[in-house]
Amino acid sequence: MSQESARDRLIVALDFETVADARALVATLGEAVSFYKIGMELAYGGGLALAHELKDAGKRVFIDLKLHDIGATVERATRQIARMGVDFLTIHAYPQTMAAARAGAGDLKLLAVTALTSYDDADLEEAGYAFGVADLVARRAGQARAAGIDGLILSPLELATIRPLVGPDMLLVTPGVRPAGADVGDQKRITTPAQAIAASANHLVVGRPIIRAADPRAAAQAIVAEIEGA
Repeated sequence: MSQESARDRLIVALDFETVADARALVATLGEAVSFYKIGMELAYGGGLALAHELKDAGKRVFIDLKLHDIGATVERATRQIARMGVDFLTIHAYPQTMAAARAGAGDLKLLAVTALTSYDDADLEEAGYAFGVADLVARRAGQARAAGIDGLILSPLELATIRPLVGPDMLLVTPGVRPAGADVGDQKRITTPAQAIAASANHLVVGRPIIRAADPRAAAQAIVAEIEGA
């Protein structure tokens, strides 16, 4: 694996309250990072405008809004985001939601969220689901493939099980990745970057281990090196 391709597999989550803080991190990381995620916190603080800046600077951009609403609303919202020229958008992996997003996506790649990595079986039971994590993720993976969705968001612990179900072409994108010794925070289903890549992840989403590091650029470079080694 080339250094460039390893770098492109790391997506840094810009989990900031302000665009100014996000811009500062992007400047610090420089060419060490080529792909960024803008989630709800930053998007609602002006981050969608930042997406245009990042694209103009040659970066790839992942908009993580986890859309889920009635079909007409999801289709129109997806079409609006597709017009921005970004690379990835997340939606929740409900069949109606996925079908609506597919209708509005055009060339935008859609990633369906299976089960949040902060959830375990007990959390799903409390929320009223009839399935545990493994069964729910497998069920939603099959529905996403049938709907023509480009990829899945899932925990690294589900990668080895899901890859054979969806085949080699579906993108598997995993948060819940922590370098050895890092604080796990609110994540419950995690692995190291090397373990996730070895289990067939296409992209790793990493936030706190980079953005809260004493030297964010060095932290990002270390993860890229770990990806390359895997």
